[in-house]
Amino acid sequence: MRWSVVVPVKRVERAKTRLSGAVPGSGHTELVLALAADTVSAVLASPAVARVIVVTDDARAAAELGALGALVVPDLPDSGLNPALDHGAAVAAASGPADGVAVVGADRPALRPADLAAVLGLAAGHVRSFLPDTAGTGTALLAARPGSPLGPLFGPGSAAAHAASGAVRLAGEWTSLRHDTDTAADLGVARRLGVGARTSAVLAAFGA
Repeated sequence: MRWSVVVPVKRVERAKTRLSGAVPGSGHTELVLALAADTVSAVLASPAVARVIVVTDDARAAAELGALGALVVPDLPDSGLNPALDHGAAVAAASGPADGVAVVGADRPALRPADLAAVLGLAAGHVRSFLPDTAGTGTALLAARPGSPLGPLFGPGSAAAHAASGAVRLAGEWTSLRHDTDTAADLGVARRLGVGARTSAVLAAFGA
């Protein structure tokens, strides 16, 4: 099975506030864009992925991620993350009706394409499934087979919410996918895992 992967991207000036200070000055905006660019690049490179749908209202993110090969759509109806993901999933289903739909956050700069392919391979065996983040309470990936509603329930305690909704919990290490980057400490872990070229360049440029 091939997959359409939806990646939501906030307006960069409002994104990743807990990462503020990880790089000095204007470097925060550059870092947020770099995290998203490395995530999208890795997703596009995964052999299981047919297309990436980026949902964003940020003009710069739209231009840069579109240039990487993602299909960029506006955040509709602009009423929060889960409605935005429903919109992205609808676009994905229309673009590839025979493909599954999955969601990955835009803060996986150390993502390995092979890890994503392995998880999506497991997800293909279930109508809906999810992979918890490294903390075990959040959701690193949510997936639905073709023709099945995605049913995103992201937010605090999303892993429990997705499990309660009937999604199957996937088990495995896949740290490059499960590890999100919300704080400076998270960024340090991602660097040890091996971040992508764009994030590495931003960190070098700003002396982080």
